[in-house]
Amino acid sequence: MTTGEKLTLLRKEKNITQEQLAEILNVSRQSVSRWEQDAAFPETDKLILLSRLFACSIDFLLSNNRYEEDSQPSPSVTDCCRFIRECGYFFLATSVDDQPRLRPFGMIHSNDRALFMATDKRKNVYSELISNPQIAIGAYNLHTEKWIRISAKAIPENSIHIKEDMMNTYPSLKQKYQNEAELFLAIFKLQINDISIT
Repeated sequence: MTTGEKLTLLRKEKNITQEQLAEILNVSRQSVSRWEQDAAFPETDKLILLSRLFACSIDFLLSNNRYEEDSQPSPSVTDCCRFIRECGYFFLATSVDDQPRLRPFGMIHSNDRALFMATDKRKNVYSELISNPQIAIGAYNLHTEKWIRISAKAIPENSIHIKEDMMNTYPSLKQKYQNEAELFLAIFKLQINDISIT
């Protein structure tokens, strides 16, 4: 199986379009199409991102090994969001002055391409995320007895559409952040480095 065939299969398994993958990798849709047709080859930094996104090794992407049917693809952001919502809350770990800080969080949202979380600009966690955006998230599902662990970079998100989606998902946000108070609502997009469910 060629690299292009593997990329096509992995992308489809995660239910990602070529356009969405191009946006994640900050390349053109034509680049993704050329990779999948084996007409071009991803650069090293893109291979690293692809291996993280698809939870496979770079060696697997580059080798001629056949794709293992029984291998489990990495969960999608929608799967992650659903898992965390079923848990009811998650733990957010930040780092300040090389010291870990852990706190419970409750609001997470997915638009099928990325995860988002909300906080308040007046809280300490906001300044912690701005000063060091590297985070970890963990949640435990009592029914399935499984953990989800996500490492990511929290990037401020200013999209009005995402803000509206999040407020519609969590009506308490809409109640809390009305009029001037909306200035204090902070939404972060999670640029995921790694996901595991065990």
